[in-house]
Amino acid sequence: MFDFFSWQHLSIMLVVALVVVGPKDLPRLMNMAGKWAGKARAMATEFRRSFDEMARESELAELRKEIEDLKKNNPVNDLANSMASVESEVNSSMEAVHTAPAQAAESVAEIVEPRSGEFAVTESAPRPHNAPIVETP
Repeated sequence: MFDFFSWQHLSIMLVVALVVVGPKDLPRLMNMAGKWAGKARAMATEFRRSFDEMARESELAELRKEIEDLKKNNPVNDLANSMASVESEVNSSMEAVHTAPAQAAESVAEIVEPRSGEFAVTESAPRPHNAPIVETP
């Protein structure tokens, strides 16, 4: 703190203060000087904190901007979008492949009639276990 004063300078200042102020008021003067120094230190600390906070906020703003730019220009998102479109195309073609034989079988089943002595197989709901069998005449 007193790097710019040597011990000789400090001793001369104390002797002058003792002569000018007097031994009776010297403790009160030193107390007041200490309070002023404390206020100056507190102000310097507050200034340093506010300066550091502003620097952190500007760094955070830059980082947020970089993250937003990366989100906008992300090649992984482009790849994911193209993969999703390819997947939807594959799914639609697979659905077409699966539905085509079923439609062909339905059209063949409509055309073919059972011959004499054969029965047409139809699907019906399963009968519960304890339901009575009802015969129709």
